[in-house]
Amino acid sequence: MAPHRSTAAPELAGIEIHGISRGAFLARGALAAGAVYGVGTVGPFVSEALAQSDAGDIDIVNFALTLEYLETAFYAKALTLGLRAETMRLARLLHGDEAQHVAALAATARKLGGTPAARPTFTFPITDEASFLKLAQTLEDTGVGAYNGAAPSIRSREVLGAAGSIVQVEARHAAAIRLLNGTSPAPDAFDRPLTQDAVLAAVRPLIKS
Repeated sequence: MAPHRSTAAPELAGIEIHGISRGAFLARGALAAGAVYGVGTVGPFVSEALAQSDAGDIDIVNFALTLEYLETAFYAKALTLGLRAETMRLARLLHGDEAQHVAALAATARKLGGTPAARPTFTFPITDEASFLKLAQTLEDTGVGAYNGAAPSIRSREVLGAAGSIVQVEARHAAAIRLLNGTSPAPDAFDRPLTQDAVLAAVRPLIKS
């Protein structure tokens, strides 16, 4: 993604996802929405994108799987950095959680009679602990917004339950990262999505093919 305008979350704009699946396309769009307007727009973007494409549960599971691929790869990259012991312990824990999410969502896709999305390749703009923690906070908040945005389109109670159990853990991840960053783990009583009609039009030029 190479935004041609000022960004709300420039660290998201530095993430590259190389893949051609629908899940990868939606994930790139979600990151682009967050980069341009802030993470509060990710949920509305995902809801609108899924509604326009008439996505079924397998598509939604594969979108979530792509997000979990991304987070697993992100924490694997973090483990190669020179992190402090406390930060390294958290990165290992979160990497393990994300890997379990990948396995669970891939199994769910198969149970629904579909094929799990292929794993894309990723590039992350992190080189040290400070850049890792900054992107981790934004990425975890973005992931929570993406799950919340997808939830209204889920038809299967089983899939909704699985997504609900994952998004709760993702929210705990976000809180843990926020504490390491010295910020409030829950700055607002409610997530406040920013709805903008121009979101889809604005993010399309930022989505790499």
